[in-house]
Amino acid sequence: MGLFDKLANDERVLPSIDWDLVPADTFTIFESWGTKARIYSQKERSYYFFIDGWQEPATLCLMERGIKYAKVLARIDAPQELVEQAMVADGRSISLDRNYAINDELKKWLMDNLFEAYHEELVTPILAEADVAAEEFVMPDQSVALPDDFYKVTLPSVPVAIVDGEMEGLIKEYNFYDSRYNPDGSFTNFLVDNNDGLTVTDKVTGLMWQRGGCDLVATRRMKTYIRELNSTDFAGFNDWRLPTMEEALSTMETEMNQAGTHTHPCFSSEQPFIFVANERRPGGYWFCDYKQAAMFWASGTIPGGFGRVVRSIK
Repeated sequence: MGLFDKLANDERVLPSIDWDLVPADTFTIFESWGTKARIYSQKERSYYFFIDGWQEPATLCLMERGIKYAKVLARIDAPQELVEQAMVADGRSISLDRNYAINDELKKWLMDNLFEAYHEELVTPILAEADVAAEEFVMPDQSVALPDDFYKVTLPSVPVAIVDGEMEGLIKEYNFYDSRYNPDGSFTNFLVDNNDGLTVTDKVTGLMWQRGGCDLVATRRMKTYIRELNSTDFAGFNDWRLPTMEEALSTMETEMNQAGTHTHPCFSSEQPFIFVANERRPGGYWFCDYKQAAMFWASGTIPGGFGRVVRSIK
């Protein structure tokens, strides 16, 4: 048995690792339709290892990548010392992106433990975790009324620029859970299934949410993505938008689910941190990190967040 025996999507095709592919190159390769490398088909897939530094401790992962497509297939239990050495060797600022390339030492460890010999216990398939999480929750149907002990809350739907020093007060205003600024907070919503496989509705906030989302993008590509959804009447509607900071935090859960995010398991774990509509003053864009349960910012000009859209129920 080898690494891809449980992970490959197509048993007829034996995937191979692209050892030269690094996270910094993936946007120009896969989000710009192959401008850096010649990629001809949306069905084409590349596989590479990278370090996910968005969580503590940082973790070695296996990625499956294609045009407008990304899926983390597995976490690899590599020696933490080697992982941290590779992050230092990559040397990029953690304020903008926390995905790191592997170095030669980590590559050698992978070759020794997953290819020359295969130690199955070192590999945790992400797909298996997602399947378990999906099986363990049942949502009420949209016909179910809001229980009497729940109260409707109207959140700001128009974004305003936010400076760093204002974030704590805004989070505490609605008692949102945030691991840094309000670890004792809790915002209770009431999500119902719209039975379309695409969306859920929160009857507390009156918001309809996309359950999935788009790949890691820059803000310019995010705007294009939303235009595409609205032009095709995604889930039957054409008024989708980015959530405000408050709206995004309303779906933050105090407990981490089995997929590793602080959200209801109805939401895809493939969007662990999403852009919000609020800009950061003096520069940058805010995003809501469901892995670390906190708000951060990115420049916006490089891929810094995933996308998940929302609309207000009229």
